[in-house]
Amino acid sequence: MTELNVSLLQQGGPMMWVLLAVSLFGFIVFIERTLFLHRGQIRTSQFLEGIRNLTKRGRRLEALTLCEDIPGPIPGIVKAILMQAGSSETRMRQAAEEAALIEIPILERRIGAISAISRIAPLLGLLGTILGMIQAFFGVSLSETTGYPTFGLLLGGVGQALLSTAFGLMIAVMAHIAHHFLHGRVRALVHDMEYTGHDLIQFLQQDFPANGESDTNSEED
Repeated sequence: MTELNVSLLQQGGPMMWVLLAVSLFGFIVFIERTLFLHRGQIRTSQFLEGIRNLTKRGRRLEALTLCEDIPGPIPGIVKAILMQAGSSETRMRQAAEEAALIEIPILERRIGAISAISRIAPLLGLLGTILGMIQAFFGVSLSETTGYPTFGLLLGGVGQALLSTAFGLMIAVMAHIAHHFLHGRVRALVHDMEYTGHDLIQFLQQDFPANGESDTNSEED
C-alpha cells in the first residue's frame, strides 16, 4: 500500500509533494484545534449552578477561584461578570462583552488556515495539471524528431495532470469539511458564552442588586 502511494505521488509530478505537505499541515492544525476546543467545552449548566451556590453563600472569592481553575472561555466570561457584581446591568454586560472580545479570537485562532487550504489546494492541483500538460506536449514535440510513437508520452502527461487535479480537489473537500466542523464547535461555544453571561447577569440582578454590599468576606457555610 505504501509503495502504491509513493508511486502515485511520483506519477503525479512535483506538485503532488507540495499538496502532501499542505495536507499534513492542515491535518496537524485540525487535530490541535479540535483538542483545544474540546478542552474548552464544559458542562455549562452544572458549572453555572455551582457559581450560583457559591455566590448565594457569600463565597464570591471561591467562585472567582473556580473560574480561574477551569480552562475555557466560559469561566473567563463568568469571572468578568463576577468582578462587576453589585454594579449596574449595563456595566456587567459591558464586562462580559470585553471578555468575549478576548476569548473569541483565541477560539478562532488558526481555523482560517484550514479555510485557506480549502481554497489553495485546487489551485495547486490546477498548477500541477498545467505542468503535466506542458510536459506532455514538450515530450510529443521532442519525440516527433526521432520518429518514435508519442502516445505513451502524451498519456503519461495527461495522467500526471489528472492525478494532481484529483489530489488537490480531495484535499480541498477534506479541508472544507474540517473548517465547517471547527466553525460549528466555535459557534456552539459562543452560544454557551452568551447564554451563561445572560443567565448569570439576571441572577446577580435579582439577588445582588446594584450598590449591594460586598460578600467576599462572608464566612457562611
